[in-house]
Amino acid sequence: MSIEYLGLSSINGPLIALEGVQGAFYDEIVEFVIGGTQRKIGRIVEIYEDRAVIQVFEGSENMSLKNTHTRLTGHPMEVTLSPDMLGRTFNGIGQPIDDLGPITSSLRRDVNGLPLNPVKREYPRNYIHTGVSAIDGLTTLIRGQKLPIFSGNGLPHDQLAAQIVKQASLGEDSDEDFAIVFAAMGVKHDVADFFRRTFEDSGVADHVAMFLNLANDPVVERLITPKVALTVAEYLAFEQNMHILVILTDMTSFAEAMREVSSSKGEIPSRKGYPGYLYSELATLYERAGIVQGVDGSVTQLPILTMPNDDITHPIPDLTGYITEGQIVLDRTLHGQSIYPPINILPSLSRLMKDGIGAGYTREDHQDLANQLFSAYAKVGDARNLASVIGEDELSPTDKKYLAFGKDFETRYIGQGVNENRSMEATLDLGWELLGRLPREELDRVDTKILDKYYKPMPEDDE
Repeated sequence: MSIEYLGLSSINGPLIALEGVQGAFYDEIVEFVIGGTQRKIGRIVEIYEDRAVIQVFEGSENMSLKNTHTRLTGHPMEVTLSPDMLGRTFNGIGQPIDDLGPITSSLRRDVNGLPLNPVKREYPRNYIHTGVSAIDGLTTLIRGQKLPIFSGNGLPHDQLAAQIVKQASLGEDSDEDFAIVFAAMGVKHDVADFFRRTFEDSGVADHVAMFLNLANDPVVERLITPKVALTVAEYLAFEQNMHILVILTDMTSFAEAMREVSSSKGEIPSRKGYPGYLYSELATLYERAGIVQGVDGSVTQLPILTMPNDDITHPIPDLTGYITEGQIVLDRTLHGQSIYPPINILPSLSRLMKDGIGAGYTREDHQDLANQLFSAYAKVGDARNLASVIGEDELSPTDKKYLAFGKDFETRYIGQGVNENRSMEATLDLGWELLGRLPREELDRVDTKILDKYYKPMPEDDE
């Protein structure tokens, strides 16, 4: 038997206080009826004795202290699950917004997910192909990994996210089921339309489940969106045996929504005004990636966040870096040179890359080639610094070759077309072609046998 309460104790923005509550629990979903007609839902975020504080998803407009009926549902936030969710578009709390009707399924799950026994986790192996050389070749995305993209305001992370959705696969010779769950938080209408249009025009929309929380949607809804998306991903991966890539953009919007709600609740702020539980909230989301023993599917995460003022020490990228297995960093200088995608490979890394590449996965030379490209590009920076002091004409012949290599590497290897889908083999071959600009004795990170097989010096005339 559910109890209905008439009237409210207080209203403060999206937060409502209700006194005299019995049998309520944290995270429980609450239904409101305003004036006998309008319906809204909320979530209990704080309980103290018989007083409950409730977040209202659609905002507290039109609600008054007297005309509101409140009913406790007895369950946390749940989402309806079905394989038919692929190819559909939903709002931030999992309700269809594509005019194709509701999802017909009796299966509903708590959006907070089920606890995963760490002992049942399998170590991530094998790679996910993105068609982007700077990622596939140097910071390879491994199935079951969480690998964030650190961006900044005005950088093309939206285009990169859309390109990865269009091109992502399990490799050319894989016959396993693969799909994408895409969640956008706090995006503008034109950005949401860009994603929708891009996925439809490229023909990939049928294996993408899209969740959109727009900038003018309620802030509270933004806190639920990634949880809904990950619940759908876990269902498709662990019950439908699919390999799922989850793209979450923008985690900064999620964290700022958390700060806003925390401030409304009167909580004591931590670094830069964010709540002290920002770390645990981010970890709760990121740790839902992985592979479970005895299950064929996997959940891989690619969260995207914009660093305020390009500050990588800001709490959001800082805490994200602690939790995840590496990062891909977009660079404003490369973007200013019209290089797309502007991925700065030196601060970028994928900590699980070594376990999902090489013979049997990509190609035997992959790890050595990546090590050598990182080493050579680091020396490019040294040569450029020296040239800025003594002038390019005074450099040694080897340093001049590094300068030429660096320019070629940025424009041809890091840079590629927004619709260019490079195979893994093409990425690796291009890397060897660029290393051909350098003398063999400079390639000290490559095994001699691999060097003999793949290294081809560039003729002097072409340099």
